[in-house]
Amino acid sequence: MNVRRHIPTAVLAGASVLGVLTLSACSGSGGGKADGKLNVTASFYPMEFLAQEIGKDHVQVTDLTKPGTEPHDLELSPRQTAELGESDAIVYLKGVQPAVDKAVQQSGVEHTVDAASLTRLKKHGSEVDGHDHTTGDNGTGHDEHGHEGHDHEGDGDDPHIWLDPAKLAEVAKGVGKTFADADPAHKADYARNTDDLVKKLTDLDKKFQDGLKNKKSDTFITTHAAFGYLAERYGLTEEAINGIDPESGDVSGSRMKELQKLAKDHHVNTVFFETLTSPAMARTLAKDLGVKTDVLDPIEGITEKSRGKDYVQVMEANLAALQKALGAK
Repeated sequence: MNVRRHIPTAVLAGASVLGVLTLSACSGSGGGKADGKLNVTASFYPMEFLAQEIGKDHVQVTDLTKPGTEPHDLELSPRQTAELGESDAIVYLKGVQPAVDKAVQQSGVEHTVDAASLTRLKKHGSEVDGHDHTTGDNGTGHDEHGHEGHDHEGDGDDPHIWLDPAKLAEVAKGVGKTFADADPAHKADYARNTDDLVKKLTDLDKKFQDGLKNKKSDTFITTHAAFGYLAERYGLTEEAINGIDPESGDVSGSRMKELQKLAKDHHVNTVFFETLTSPAMARTLAKDLGVKTDVLDPIEGITEKSRGKDYVQVMEANLAALQKALGAK
């Protein structure tokens, strides 16, 4: 005969409360995920790359920006905003995504690292007839190749620090320290992974230095002024159709004429476009100039169109494209 055992209501209630408290202890902000991994939120791909390379098996990384999405245009859903507050650590870059900047500020997460605070930011470009110039300025008002330097306040600080491997290495060190603070039990692993990544980025920097030493031209044209730090690091001049914002509006006829003159004067044979924005403007200019188009990827997101599966591979593809365009091969 089956006997039904009656459990007092008070006991059931106590068990329920205990269960809720146990669940909260496992899932709350700062406590890590139930599987023991650090719950890290990254704002967009370059920050995700850092988090994965430094955290490896000790982290679970969530990228707020889906592949193929233009990061500058990101709007967070209420669910994403709520989940951000449950992170054990956040890696973001202030100035790229206003919605993320606001959400991070309101999240209350203790272990938050702003990549922009870990290296020196600069103002690349000036608003002259609605366009930007970016040069490798040597402090004299002219770069090492004799171009007039344009480093005036216009668009504010350029946030595209990840396109300079040396600057990204500086950021990596700060991210590694943040992870160690958030998860002291794996401090040694984070330090070792950070050292490995810094070496990888240092090697990449050396490849760019060697690969762009001997070139016929130092000027390249892009649709979006994302490559200011790269240009400065390797003694190049970036001429952008648009400004820091990749979709900053229509371009004047006078600017297009100026770019045509620049292309002829500096033997430009390629107009670069990106993977996440329309190539129409680049193709129009290239057609007018009688030159080619090619991809120079700002690596704001890895997609099927990307020439590589991770940051390093896409940067190596960018180097190859620049060498070809500048006559460095």
